[in-house]
Amino acid sequence: MHLGDNDIYVSAPLRRLLDAQMRVLTPELQRCFGTHALLLGAAKDDIPPALPMLGSWVRLFLDGNCYRGDLLAATGESLPFSDDAFDLVLLRHALEVSPAASALLAQAIRVLAPGGLLALTGVHPLSGWSPWLRWQAKGRPLRLQLPLRLHQVLRQEGLEVELAQRVGRSWPGLRSRDKKVVNVFGGGYVLIARKRRRVALPRRNVPATVAVPAGGRLSPGTRRSSALQTTRDT
Repeated sequence: MHLGDNDIYVSAPLRRLLDAQMRVLTPELQRCFGTHALLLGAAKDDIPPALPMLGSWVRLFLDGNCYRGDLLAATGESLPFSDDAFDLVLLRHALEVSPAASALLAQAIRVLAPGGLLALTGVHPLSGWSPWLRWQAKGRPLRLQLPLRLHQVLRQEGLEVELAQRVGRSWPGLRSRDKKVVNVFGGGYVLIARKRRRVALPRRNVPATVAVPAGGRLSPGTRRSSALQTTRDT
């Protein structure tokens, strides 16, 4: 989807859905801290959430077969960041407009630091929003992601899912006076997963072999226990 030719993600219905998603996400992300975070969105004017514990953001958006924003890169290539580069990665409707959603998710996990959070938002494919969004796309391909499937993929990749909720209105044009954003029939979803830290296993110290002189006398500084162990072994 070339977002320069389509304003779906700046339309009033999706703005309301994006707002509902961020109202759920922001309190959860307030506990994030670190030096770098990555926002990869579907809209050109996406603004990162205000998280005082994070140092700086890299902001990108998908535009056809390119990433634009703070840098320019092709979507067919790996994200131009080193492994474990970010303490938070936020994919805001990015998977559904990506030409290679599975590859993008794998790249997001790669650049996420151990212990960091991966946050995903999107339109739920089993909702009243799905036919509306496809109609608005005017034939351009969309890859709506089933949250249950994403949950399985994240677990297989070694992440622990900490939050999975449907949010927002059940239908784009539905008027609601209910201020609650969590809705079991909501048109959007929110997923938060944490990348497991690498396990540091202690090294087993092996006593060094010490030869005992013929006279039975050891050199200064030599441990007698090592020499005795060597004698017993021989």
